[in-house]
Amino acid sequence: MNHTKSLPNSRSGSETVEDYFMLNNAGLQSIIKRAVDDVLQQLPLDNLTASRTDMPEGETDMAKSKRIKRAIIINGVKRWICGNSEQEYADHIIHAYLSSQPAGQPEQHGSSPAAGHDFKTYARQWFEVFSKPNIAQVTANTYERNLHLHICPAFKGKNIEEIDTADVQNMFNSMSGAKQTKAKAKVILNMIFQQAIEDGLITKNPLHSRSIRITGSASKPTKPYTVEQMRFLVQNIGKLSHPMDKAYLALQALHPLRLEEVLGLKGEDVDKAQQLLHICRAVTHPDRNLPQIKETKTQASNRTLDLVGQIIMYLPDTPADEFILGGKDPLSYTQVRRMCERIRKETGFDEPISPIRFRTTVLTDLYDTTKDIKQAQAAAGHTTAAMTLKHYVKGRHERQNTAAPIASVYGLAADTIADTPALQKTYTV
Repeated sequence: MNHTKSLPNSRSGSETVEDYFMLNNAGLQSIIKRAVDDVLQQLPLDNLTASRTDMPEGETDMAKSKRIKRAIIINGVKRWICGNSEQEYADHIIHAYLSSQPAGQPEQHGSSPAAGHDFKTYARQWFEVFSKPNIAQVTANTYERNLHLHICPAFKGKNIEEIDTADVQNMFNSMSGAKQTKAKAKVILNMIFQQAIEDGLITKNPLHSRSIRITGSASKPTKPYTVEQMRFLVQNIGKLSHPMDKAYLALQALHPLRLEEVLGLKGEDVDKAQQLLHICRAVTHPDRNLPQIKETKTQASNRTLDLVGQIIMYLPDTPADEFILGGKDPLSYTQVRRMCERIRKETGFDEPISPIRFRTTVLTDLYDTTKDIKQAQAAAGHTTAAMTLKHYVKGRHERQNTAAPIASVYGLAADTIADTPALQKTYTV
């Protein structure tokens, strides 16, 4: 494979030796021959090998007065190379390059490893420039954690140009835990490889191979509270000693809200007269207990919900620009955890109080009662109904008889079933 490069036209400045040729390990004579031939082919010289005594005296003097002297970089060191002709200059470059190699070190085929791009350095640069400034802080923390724990360690010491499908598969094989965790790492890694393709560092994405397999345990679904448990909690709201605990339980247990949306509610968002809740902001804590007040998760999350009238008595009269929970400053996650534990103890509830379980429970019962998935989707603030069905609507019945409705539709009336012994014990239409 020929690795030679065209010689630059400029005869000044600091060119690297790699701009003139790339050496192959095929014997000293062949190395010199290839380099010299390349120089001869690239330069517009009529006859470099002719004897200088064959030149007219005037031309000889002119050539001497134009002695070549250029600065080049060899193995990171600047050196001045001189010559009375391009041929002599090329010979001196070869000698300088060979003399700079450590004793006993073989010539390398192709590009030097130093010409590659360290994966960790490239990935961190991608994250800081293209990713972090353009995503939510919570998402940025997730990306950074995946880079630190999984992605960068898997390719330690490798250039991004060297990573192949087997390296990627080994990364997934080494990761434990849920399949969803590996899927997150895949999303991040895919964006890094795509950026490398755009930068011209690689020609194809190793993740796109059909050989890649991602396995792992399934994520545990959020289990809704039972109807009996919800009735118990709702009936005991008034028994709580802290007014803020009452307000939280009344809002979270009876409305399909994310915790960040409950924490983001201000006095101006609660319309007691019209019995409406306006969801227009969220409060997250990406850096431990330092709150970040931001817009809702999606455009669909910015919505108005009906407020359960029976719990209005538990909501404090809050100034328009203050938070329902916390006043001038929203509650931290630590304060929420302590509040939930306080509620559990004061009510005598038999399980931990979990904000996400309340949201799942309310959406499950909303759909179970109305059988209207679009209404449940709107209440949840989801962009698609598929998201609501997949993650939040669990269904209350363990098993329903699906045979009886089908039998009825297909004309198997009660008298027909009565005449069919095999169906007598199964259906009652």
